[in-house]
Amino acid sequence: MQHSLSKSEPVTASLPAFLVASPMLVILVLAILVLTTLTAGCTLFRPDPRDAMEPVLPQGYALYSDEPQATARWWREFGNKELDALVEEGLNANLDIGAAWGRLRQARASAVQSGADAYPSLDGTADYSHTHSGGSSKRDATSESHSVGLSAGYEVDFWGRVEAVATSGQLDSEASREDLNTAAMTVAGEIVSRWMRIQSNRQKKHILHEQIEANQTYLELVELRFRNSLATALDVYQQRENVERVKAELPPVESEEQLLLHELALLLGRPAGSIRVADAPLPGLASLPGLGLPADLLASRPDIRSAGLDLRSADWAVAAARADRLPAVTLGGTAAYSGAQLATLFNNWMFSLAASVVGPIFDGGYRVAEVEKARGVVDERLAVYKGAVLTAFKEVEDALAQEKWQQRYIEARQSQIAAARVNLSEALSRYRQGLDDYLPVLTALFTVQELEVSEVDDQADLLLYRVALHRALGGTWTDDLVQPAGSESGSAVESGADQAGQRQTNG
Repeated sequence: MQHSLSKSEPVTASLPAFLVASPMLVILVLAILVLTTLTAGCTLFRPDPRDAMEPVLPQGYALYSDEPQATARWWREFGNKELDALVEEGLNANLDIGAAWGRLRQARASAVQSGADAYPSLDGTADYSHTHSGGSSKRDATSESHSVGLSAGYEVDFWGRVEAVATSGQLDSEASREDLNTAAMTVAGEIVSRWMRIQSNRQKKHILHEQIEANQTYLELVELRFRNSLATALDVYQQRENVERVKAELPPVESEEQLLLHELALLLGRPAGSIRVADAPLPGLASLPGLGLPADLLASRPDIRSAGLDLRSADWAVAAARADRLPAVTLGGTAAYSGAQLATLFNNWMFSLAASVVGPIFDGGYRVAEVEKARGVVDERLAVYKGAVLTAFKEVEDALAQEKWQQRYIEARQSQIAAARVNLSEALSRYRQGLDDYLPVLTALFTVQELEVSEVDDQADLLLYRVALHRALGGTWTDDLVQPAGSESGSAVESGADQAGQRQTNG
């Protein structure tokens, strides 16, 4: 392990010129840096490499696609610019994503703090005292003292504890970024789903209005036949009831549409009722996206990547807990100028180096229990990681199965609708000829109208299964997300976290 020494440069540069030029202070800093270099790289405790921690997955999915693996912004395949704009707005304004950015900022700052012990610490000191004494038998006496100097310290990482803590913190930061990516994928899927359901409800409203007009026409026909003594009053009452039945189906559809608009506004970080969505037909279903292999989910699903990083962080936490059971070696040094007056401040100087060893002798089993607790966390996160992999594979297979059987279901329902319309036409013909009463017509009409409304839901469900498939496959498009402009980014902390990550990578 190599320790970067760049952190001391800006501290030295900010000191007064007379301190920088002082040979005594330069010797102190150089001594600490030399000892740091000589003792670096002694890392006894490191996690053992893991082999085959992923559960065994099949070689392929139940369905196969010739398309390359889909990793881009998948919602663009639906070909609606308003939908594209809504998703992009949600990725920038959604409050859950905003909270995830905040957690990422915290994690990056914690990563910098976790790696701070890998560097020497350097503090400036200054002291002034004034003493005045007197009495009946003494003359008044006054004394002053001034001092200014530096103090430095460094923990020699003999056992790798400092490195383990720093690496664990950096992995936690990377896992937080993957959690943000997971939130972004969820929000994108929810926005598309809400938009699809809004459009399907609007299509159902249009169909219901058409059915009301058609039922009014049928009612006029029945009333005309009743006035001509060709129909009974019961026929009229039954058709009037059918008209009111269809009218009663409108309020729930309109209510659901309004609630969906409220949910969409919340996903976009807006107050309820502040968003409008243009009418649009439900898009056609594109060809099956590229699925890749089940093993590709390990890289394309951010929730799996996050679980894997959490597991690696727990491994390093075990190494840190084991190293903490051994003695810690700390180097320290002080250098100072002192004088009774400011004019003589630099006439006297003091320089000291010290080393201390602190090791546990008896702690009531605290450190042993800490190692055991850390290993328990590893067991937990290993199970969580395997569960995330299996869940991801299940979600892809579920979406594929639902889409496959929904397509067959739609084909069967379309045949049923065609047969129901033929039945309605024949029943109406026989009624007009006086061969049957109105009940067969009413039954056939009810069936056709119910199927027409449910057909819209069937098409919407098919599209929602495709949305679920894209969400299950994941992708790498979230890697391009950046924090929206205007928010505090904590660039200094992020830069420190990035440097820490690079240090661990090189180590």
